[in-house]
Amino acid sequence: MFESLSDRLNNTFDRLRGKGKLTEADITSAMRDIRMALLEADVNFKVVKDFVAKTKERCMTADVMESLTPAQNVVKIVLDELTELLGTTESKLVFSNRIPNVIMLVGLQGSGKTTAAVKLAYLLKKQGRSPLLAACDVYRPAAADQLATLGGEIGVPVFRGDGQHPVQIAQDAVREAIDKLRDVVIVDTAGRLQIDEQMMQEAVDIKRAVKPDQVLMVVDAMTGQDIVNVVSTFAERTDFDGVIISKLDGDARGGGALSVRAVTGKPIKFVSMGEKPDSLEPFYPDRMAKRILGMGDVIGIIEKAQEAADAETVASAERMLREGFTMNDMLEQMKAVKKMGGMKGILGMLPGGQKLLNQMGGNLDESVFAKNEAMIMSMTAEERMRPSIINGQRRARIARGSGTTPADVNQLMKQWGEMNKMMSRMRTMAQQAGAGKKGKRGKKGKKMRMPGIPGMGNMGGMGGLGNLGGLGGMGSGGGSEMDMLREMERQMRRK
Repeated sequence: MFESLSDRLNNTFDRLRGKGKLTEADITSAMRDIRMALLEADVNFKVVKDFVAKTKERCMTADVMESLTPAQNVVKIVLDELTELLGTTESKLVFSNRIPNVIMLVGLQGSGKTTAAVKLAYLLKKQGRSPLLAACDVYRPAAADQLATLGGEIGVPVFRGDGQHPVQIAQDAVREAIDKLRDVVIVDTAGRLQIDEQMMQEAVDIKRAVKPDQVLMVVDAMTGQDIVNVVSTFAERTDFDGVIISKLDGDARGGGALSVRAVTGKPIKFVSMGEKPDSLEPFYPDRMAKRILGMGDVIGIIEKAQEAADAETVASAERMLREGFTMNDMLEQMKAVKKMGGMKGILGMLPGGQKLLNQMGGNLDESVFAKNEAMIMSMTAEERMRPSIINGQRRARIARGSGTTPADVNQLMKQWGEMNKMMSRMRTMAQQAGAGKKGKRGKKGKKMRMPGIPGMGNMGGMGGLGNLGGLGGMGSGGGSEMDMLREMERQMRRK
């Protein structure tokens, strides 16, 4: 969503980096560019005015102007101010001691309240809670049916009541939760195409009736500057506690998302990055600011990898170190990358990754995963366990069985060979460490290179950063891939 803004800001920073020392004119010109970039991203003009004024004031200090690396200082100041604009720190849901806790969602029709309710229920269920969804939107056709269908997909019950009186449905849902030992009730309220008195009064009545512990407003990230009027009205009437920004994976300019916190003072608690139930993520202002400035979100990648890992992954990693890398392992790694959001999602979180994606037209052909899976599934069980036995005749058979070419199979075998060599080197390192041979890491001067995802090559010349084949096992054993990503994060913090 923030690609255009990110490109404009990075072009401004690139011009500053070309100067050994900054003048007042350089700072003024850079601030003008930043102002135009934010306005073009549809950020509220009052927010832009305040942001640029504070940033310029900090950039005009002697510490920046006379520094040996003034451009880096400017980037650091912009990062700090952007983080401040987005909320400084993560804002978590606050639960009370009462049972059930009630979370009420408000917002305009089409903002994504119903899907946000389901995603929030899915997230809470993963955290060990027992949510209940309350269908209080009695005006939009099939709204309750949609909620019931989506709730059924994630295994969360939906309370519909009489389907006519929203306040009564909300009250009865709370009683139902008590009877069925559900500790959280998520109330999906009705919206309108625009704010009206009936809609606002109904939200106020529901809030008064069930006394929610949290009121969250769902905001469509594609709304733009008009978001200011919407959130201001809701803040005045319902006094909501936080914001869920939906459709952040869309192609809008994203200015509304940057304006919410500054206009209302309410924190952004969650962002929705897709349509699937698991696409709702806690909002981290510092990470979002880094991604907007092209610095990536390395910690986010690590967390996704750790979340994708399980006990079987740990056991698999240990076996790979002992016995080598098989085609079954390669298949599991490809599935792990998909589980983490696919190569496009991972690449977008790496420093400079979004810029590379933009150079590639914003799209990344991930059909290679399906092709590689077809080739591996066309192998016999023995071939998958012992790929070294695959000769020319077998390769031709595998190509015919998977609808690919022998060249495709050759490329897959080449990638497997690189992965297997890496495992062999890691095994040697582990053995040396166990034997007490300190300071030795294989042959002198030989660095470990991470092999690529089969068929992905070097991702347009990104070098080591593009070779993410080992990411699937990052959460499993704390190997070199994890160390590399953590070192990248430390480097970004120092800048």
